[in-house]
Amino acid sequence: MGIAAVLTSADGEVLAGLAAAAVRATLARAPIDGRPPGSTCLRALGSSFVTLERSGSLRGCVGTLDAARPLYRDVCRNALRAMADPRVAAVTADEWPTLAVSVAVLSPPEPLPAGNLKELYGRLRPAVDGLIVAVGARQATFLPAVWRKLPDPVAFVRALLVKGGWPGDRLPDGARLLRYTAEEFHDGGTHEPL
Repeated sequence: MGIAAVLTSADGEVLAGLAAAAVRATLARAPIDGRPPGSTCLRALGSSFVTLERSGSLRGCVGTLDAARPLYRDVCRNALRAMADPRVAAVTADEWPTLAVSVAVLSPPEPLPAGNLKELYGRLRPAVDGLIVAVGARQATFLPAVWRKLPDPVAFVRALLVKGGWPGDRLPDGARLLRYTAEEFHDGGTHEPL
């Protein structure tokens, strides 16, 4: 399950603001405001990814694929986890003034039937679909935003398979494929020093 209603731009501003506020509070060693927002959509179960970037370089990207908690809590949780993304060095307080915070709210994933890579390439909607490849308990995903860096379906799928630890030239045996869309919201990326 997940957010079925389309979020308004005001909802998106609230989510991006919550993510940025969670990061700022943690860096400043201040308490995080955990009060629920007024919007019903933001209190409904939802899944999200939070991406932190500085000068175009990834500083963290962490999220959830399953809607297991209220969306606003999921965003705050993922913002905190993105600060310590194990793929990059932890975010520091010195980075705060130029740290860009973005939130992607995911639609519920739906099966994407494809028996081979050629079928998958033809069914993917570039710049629209996020893709999940799952085999047993292992899964890997690319958000729709990744299409900006990998606009070719072949390159997109190959990189995702490699990210998941599978060969990039074929679908893994028993692979489940799911697609989703995402709404992106940004906080602006210019902050006062702590």
